[in-house]
Amino acid sequence: MAAAGLAVLAGVAGGCGGPGPDRPAPGSPTRAELDRLLATVRVVPLRPHPGGYDRGCGADQSCVFGPAWTDDHDGPGGRDGCDTRNSVLSRQLSAVRFRPGTGRCVVESGTMVDPYTGRRLAFDHARARTIQIDHIYPLAAAWDLGAANWPVAQRIRFANDIDLNLLAVDGSTNQDKGDRTPADWLPPARLYRCFYAGKYLTAATAYHLPVTAADHRALRAVASGCP
Repeated sequence: MAAAGLAVLAGVAGGCGGPGPDRPAPGSPTRAELDRLLATVRVVPLRPHPGGYDRGCGADQSCVFGPAWTDDHDGPGGRDGCDTRNSVLSRQLSAVRFRPGTGRCVVESGTMVDPYTGRRLAFDHARARTIQIDHIYPLAAAWDLGAANWPVAQRIRFANDIDLNLLAVDGSTNQDKGDRTPADWLPPARLYRCFYAGKYLTAATAYHLPVTAADHRALRAVASGCP
């Protein structure tokens, strides 16, 4: 996608306020931009299930997307000394406080507007699970729809892509989303759905991943309500 298009989808980083009455969230693409993405993305009838997906990296686990939040990758933010989770938090939170002595890596606190519910949330490292990092295009879905055939380095980059596929979100909402794709899950706050659709389709097209016909219909329905 063009750099200008990616800038539009930069997100609700930096603690930007929520949308106005009946207006989509800041950073949302227009209907025309979503229509272009919908026309570009490859569509498949159904999600296959090739098997073999194993996110865990413990003994006797396959670790197919590499260790969680590893800094050892060649994508944005990779090999900068900060793990991916803290990189996402530091980019998306406002009023960020870092743990002293960590080289501005470990985030202790901050605030943000949740890009799925629109609620303003406070992050505290002592209660870190209240804000989680979501893979917008879920790893399990990516595995089923093509990533199973990627080189390991590409899978690790995808799992840690702080520009295209990761968002800090409300923890309970992230648990509800799980590995579901747009046909089965959309952000609870309707005014944030255009933003989510743009992020999902941008990640899909950038990594040449398809969407299912059902997901395409769901995203087209979202696009029809975007300005």
